[in-house]
Parts: sequence; structure tokens; C-alpha cells
Amino acid sequence: MSKIEVDQVDPQSGTSLTLGTSGDTINIPSGVTLANAGTATGFASIAWQSSIVTAATLTAEANKGYWIDTSSNACTVTLPTSSSVGDQLYFVDFARNFGTNNLTLDQGSQKFQGNTTPNPVYNVDGQGIAIVYSGSTKGWIPTTDDDVAMKTQPPYTAHFVVIAGGGAGGGSYRAGGGGAGGYRSSFNSETSGGGGSAESALTFNSGTVYTVTVGSGGAGNNSTVGGSGVASSISGSDITDITTVGGGGGAEYSVDNAADGGSGGGASGATPGGTGGAGTTNQGYAGGNFVSSVDAGAGGGGAGAVGFNTGSTGTSGDGGTGVASTITGSSVTRGGGGGAGNYNAANVTVGGAGGGGAGGSGAPSYPGGIAGTANTGGGGGGTAGLPNPGGNGGSGVVILRVPTASYSGTTTGSPTVTTSGSDTIMQFNNSGSYTG
Repeated sequence: MSKIEVDQVDPQSGTSLTLGTSGDTINIPSGVTLANAGTATGFASIAWQSSIVTAATLTAEANKGYWIDTSSNACTVTLPTSSSVGDQLYFVDFARNFGTNNLTLDQGSQKFQGNTTPNPVYNVDGQGIAIVYSGSTKGWIPTTDDDVAMKTQPPYTAHFVVIAGGGAGGGSYRAGGGGAGGYRSSFNSETSGGGGSAESALTFNSGTVYTVTVGSGGAGNNSTVGGSGVASSISGSDITDITTVGGGGGAEYSVDNAADGGSGGGASGATPGGTGGAGTTNQGYAGGNFVSSVDAGAGGGGAGAVGFNTGSTGTSGDGGTGVASTITGSSVTRGGGGGAGNYNAANVTVGGAGGGGAGGSGAPSYPGGIAGTANTGGGGGGTAGLPNPGGNGGSGVVILRVPTASYSGTTTGSPTVTTSGSDTIMQFNNSGSYTG
């Protein structure tokens, strides 16, 4: 065997140098280090580590392969803080214990499949994981990762119905009905309140906490304008908040004008009369107005229609109707206005379809108004007269509908969770949260 000893080998001409011919084997003896300062192609680039990782933490280095033994404890691997396109990492479940003690990849400031949270958690025995760095836009991307318990998910669409608490019916005599809570919807081209079109759906991201606030209904009383409802909302760091306005309270005989709100409260039946409260644009309608009767009030506005005016023959106004939605999988009407109070027992007023409470009717007992239905945003009914109060407004509701494949299952506030087709529906009857 011949031996050549030189400090440098250059091509005789041009810039290309060939070692051997096809089929040859070029041996590199043990202990030799190949130092590459240029671009190497066609070589295996992973340096497998000879030691087994048993610690709870590991700071990984690019282009290395690691044997991970989680027999005694879970392991969290911190990915390299500075990476180049093409950098690779391999992790293997050496003792087949990932199902008991998981492997977590701590992304730090870098992205994994385009997102910074949540950290991927591997929980299947015997997993082999290979990831490659694609650049700053998407970050680390798995080329092999079998199954994973938690991995960054792409953004997904979330439809909503958000309804505020309804306003209470007016107190004292011949009181107006309470207005329904403001109503906003994005689902299936259905209308929002006040005749507004369906809004654009929200875009949810994995790991973001979306706070849900469900407003209470306004409180009824026996002396003045009914209390207004409380706003409902969805908020999150990566969305524009969706907020609805609480329903306006109905007027009582010494205060002719009702309160504005998501839907406006109804006017009282007192002379000289007044106007119903205004509704909020694309959330609800105005309450009914005084016409000529001194014995009856006007109905509260609903999400789907104005409240009825006082009648000319002592009849009180019914509450405006609500809006129907199939976001839960079946058609449900919510956001009805409260009916007005009336001296005359023969003229009973009803709340608007969608949870509006009926008004009190008849002397000499002067019944109080009926409360709006809980979790519909319905307005409370106005009282017929003292000493009975106007009905409380119904509490609001927030409903979210997301693809089941993207549903995280992480909630607070105990929403009712159901499915319809390929979607999961969360109905929040109380305030809480959902984590994307």
C-alpha cells in the first residue's frame, strides 16, 4: 500500500477535485476529525451522543442525537436558543417510558410549527422524534414525531353568540317592560340584534386564554326605572373584544322615559308620556313609546324587534321578539323584551319570544312583573303597581363553537359542552374561560 504525505491537494485544473471512482471505499481511521469550514453535502449530519440522558433537564445542541431515559423522572429539553436553517435534533425514548414520564420540548423564544406555545409534550412509549429548523417563520418542524399529547396547532375559526343581561321592568305603576340584552352573532349568516348582519368569526390560537364574561340581569324595584343589565363579552390578547351592552330598564309612572341599552326599555303609561329607550346599533331595538293610555306601559325592545307602544284603549305593550340561532345545533330564540305593566286585568301583556318576562296586570293587587328567563338576556316585565316590583332581567349567555379537532378541552366556569356535526359547542351560563 502506497502512502502520500502532503499538506494540501488542489485540482490540476478548474475547481473540482475527485477522490476515487464509483464503487471505491475511502476509509477514515478511528480518531480522525474532519473539520468542515465550508459546505458539506451528502454527509450524515447527526452526532449521536454516547451517554444516556437521565436528568430532568437537558440543553440540546444542534445536529446531535440524544438517548432519553425517563425511567425515574420526566425530562424537559431546552432547544438551542440560536438556530440555523437545516439544524437537526433527534430524541429517542431509550427505556420506553415516555408514556409514564413525558418528554417536553421547551421552545424558549423560538417557534415550533409556527407558534411559540404550548411546548410539545411527547407521551407515547418508544417514540422517536426528529425535528429540523426551517427558519424564523415556522421555526422547528418535526419530520418524525409519532404521537404527541400537546403540540402547537394552527389558528382556527371560533363562532360566537354573545348576549348581555336583560334590563328589569319598571317599578311603581303602569311601568314599561325591560329591554333585552345586546345580541351579537357570527354563526351561519344569522342576524345579530337590531337587524345587524352576522359578524366575522373569531380566530383562536393555541395556548391563548380567552376570557368569557356573562352579564347579570338588571334588578327590579318598586319605585323607579328598572335596573339595566350588565355587559357580556369575549376577550383575549390576540382578538378584538366582543362586547354586548346590557338591556335598558323600563320606565315607571313618575319617570316617563325608559333607559337606553342593548335593547331599550319601554316607556311608562303616565301622562304626558315618554319615549322608549334606544337600542344599540346592531345589537337590539328600541323600547315602545307612550301613545295615549294612562293605564298601561310600553313593551321593552327585543333583539329582533321594537317593543310595542301603549294602546289607545288601555292596553299595554308586549315585549319585542328575540332572535333565533342554531349555533348549539337546534334553533333557540333569545333576547326577548319584557312586557309592560297594566292596571287592567283583562289586558295581560306578554314578554317577547326569547325569554322576555310578562308584565303584571290588574287592580287592586297590582301584580309585579315576571323576570326574564335566565341565560337568554330577556327583559323583565313591568309591574302593574305598588307595592310589587318590576321583574328582574334575565342573565346573559356566551356561546362558542369551534372545530372538534381543534378543541382543547381546557375551560373554567363549567360551560355546558356538546357537539354538533364536526364542531364542539361551549355554552357559558356563567363567567369563565377557554384556552385555545
